[in-house]
Amino acid sequence: MSVLQPDLTRKLTLETLERTPDGAGGFEESWTVLGTLWAEVNAGTGKETEEEFLTLSSVPYRITVRSAAPGAPSRPKPDQRFREGARVFRILAVADADARGRFLTCFTREEEVSA
Repeated sequence: MSVLQPDLTRKLTLETLERTPDGAGGFEESWTVLGTLWAEVNAGTGKETEEEFLTLSSVPYRITVRSAAPGAPSRPKPDQRFREGARVFRILAVADADARGRFLTCFTREEEVSA
């Protein structure tokens, strides 16, 4: 029985959120690059919500990448994100994509806000 290999043709940047004290009792948040991963990106079904003067569109994606050891900086985790140019995919959950643990599936959501 053969297992289909994911088509890892999309180059994504993995980023993590860093919080640093701002000197006034609060924090400044910025995204730090952890590395680049090759991925397969598959879109789910999108939805759109409208509020006064604002439209929020949201699309779930399944992003498959090569696995990395738990704790390795190159292993995606929830609350991190992938970036592809101006596109941002927030990571919601991560699971093994195959029984041998060679690939990970990242359940993500791409969100755009337009006014």
